[in-house]
Amino acid sequence: MRVSPATVLLTGLFFGAGLVSAEVPRLYQFAVRASEVDARVRAHPEIDFLLEKNGKPADLEHASVDTRVESVGKLVVWLMGYPPALFERVNSYGMHAIQVHYANGWFAKFGSGAPPADTQTLGKIRLEAATGEDVSPLVEIPKPDGMMERAFQLVRWLSEKNPEGKWAQFLNSDRSGLDWEKVVITGASHGATTSARFALHQRVGRVVMFCGPRDQYEDWQGLESATPKERFFGFSHVLDGGWKDDHYPRSWQLLGLHRFGPLVDVDKEQPPYGHSRRLITAADVAGDAKRAHSGIVPGGGAMKDAGGQFVHEAVWKYLFTSPVDKAGAPVEPEKGVRMDQRTPAK
Repeated sequence: MRVSPATVLLTGLFFGAGLVSAEVPRLYQFAVRASEVDARVRAHPEIDFLLEKNGKPADLEHASVDTRVESVGKLVVWLMGYPPALFERVNSYGMHAIQVHYANGWFAKFGSGAPPADTQTLGKIRLEAATGEDVSPLVEIPKPDGMMERAFQLVRWLSEKNPEGKWAQFLNSDRSGLDWEKVVITGASHGATTSARFALHQRVGRVVMFCGPRDQYEDWQGLESATPKERFFGFSHVLDGGWKDDHYPRSWQLLGLHRFGPLVDVDKEQPPYGHSRRLITAADVAGDAKRAHSGIVPGGGAMKDAGGQFVHEAVWKYLFTSPVDKAGAPVEPEKGVRMDQRTPAK
């Protein structure tokens, strides 16, 4: 019998630690192609979203759970490229984690240039990419290629392949989708922005936004939200171009996050950071704006102290585990934030 490349990769990761009894608590890690999980998925070359590229699979999805850690009943859904260091941490918090391959390749085509007349153009595309619903006239993304369905299909697949991981707890009562109240939707940059747009539409358990949201020419950030606003958490470096140009501060104000505490410099305060939803850092990146943008997420570019330890371990744990029913005192929106990005700066 011919074994598919995805199965080989899955098997290599699943049994990589050796022949371990299924009953022994352990770290389970998976990598599998979306096209193997769900035969309905399709490529969308019109937005450079492919299933294969240069003869190699381009639709890998990842998942992990550490059954040695007591489960807290939360599923982290990550909306960017697979981040092993982040998954390691959320697994250590007792959370399950998945990264899905969904039709997000539209940004290169529609995400730059002059502001469109419709102040929710990108927001509509994001919502269609997330839900697979017909929201935007610019793209055609069917349900099997949207984030919601791909996340559901992956969790259902995991519930069958890895019953020891207890993935079925994240399915809704009739097993027709995810129980989104148990989901932490999260991402960085493009992924943070789509996480926020999705959470306005679909009630989720928590939103964690690294270096985002952006869409500075749009106003969807001010829409009514299906997810209570106290469940949104943001983290940015002050040298990130999106911060310096007021893209993130503007979005945070439109989201109303100032109602849950002031901006908090995590380099100067200790957890729980006044239970604020708006965290910033000025940690040393040698003036590199690109590293400032990427280095707030666990990984090789993250900032370290003199002893080689990550400086934001406590921040990451706070973002994912701080009780959503505890919030800082409301403050007035900060003055000087450029809210109208469509008008040229003076």
